[in-house]
Amino acid sequence: MTGSGAAPTADPSEIVPVLFEENVLFADLVRDADPDLPVPTCPEWTMRKLGAHVGRGDRWAAAIVATRATEPVDTRTVADGKAPLPADEFGAWMRGGVTALAEAVENVGPDTPVWTFTGPKPAAWWLRRRLHEQTVHRADAAIAVGASFDISPALAADGLSEWLDLLAARPGAGGDMLPGGATMHLHSHDADGLGASGEWVVRPQGDSITWDHGHEKSTVAVRGSAADLMLAVLRRIDADNPRLEVVGDRSVLTSFLSATPF
Repeated sequence: MTGSGAAPTADPSEIVPVLFEENVLFADLVRDADPDLPVPTCPEWTMRKLGAHVGRGDRWAAAIVATRATEPVDTRTVADGKAPLPADEFGAWMRGGVTALAEAVENVGPDTPVWTFTGPKPAAWWLRRRLHEQTVHRADAAIAVGASFDISPALAADGLSEWLDLLAARPGAGGDMLPGGATMHLHSHDADGLGASGEWVVRPQGDSITWDHGHEKSTVAVRGSAADLMLAVLRRIDADNPRLEVVGDRSVLTSFLSATPF
């Protein structure tokens, strides 16, 4: 399986093609799998539920954007939100969700403010959010069927940055994520020149966290490929996975992971 290309920018003309690529890769995995196959990284979910979750989520985001919502939209009201039973119809259903989202952003304008679970954001925010929803759940599907998970370092690094942004916008958990003023340095060792975008320093800030790209001595340092760092921080591989090198206080990493939402 081949992963999609470079990390997107905020420009919809760049992010939308990558979103469609990831959507197809994910849909192919789900379509070809036993629908009742358990997904180990999503407890109590099957492949069918995983696919339905992503396809309905794309339509939910499209509805938020299309209606210029200022409040949450009930997922149960989303049109065409139920995945089709015939496997050969699943790919088209999945593409329909990202098509609806891309068209909604184009119609309202990428800078139009809409509701998100981190406060009002430009409509184009949902394109990046749904892109990384696809990448992480593609990893879930690949793990479930025993397939490889290939993703470009740039896209994986952007996914990790986006996840840290979501955590930083979540008040009330900073003391649990990084107790005692601990800090964490994540360092990608990919050889394709990620530069500063391949390093992250995460710090507590009040009742939340903050992060930036940089290199500095921290309470714990975690080194690995951008893909493995993304998978570890999003709890898709264990902190003691041999593909990761952990230097310093390992308990800081484990406490961070245990305090972050699934």
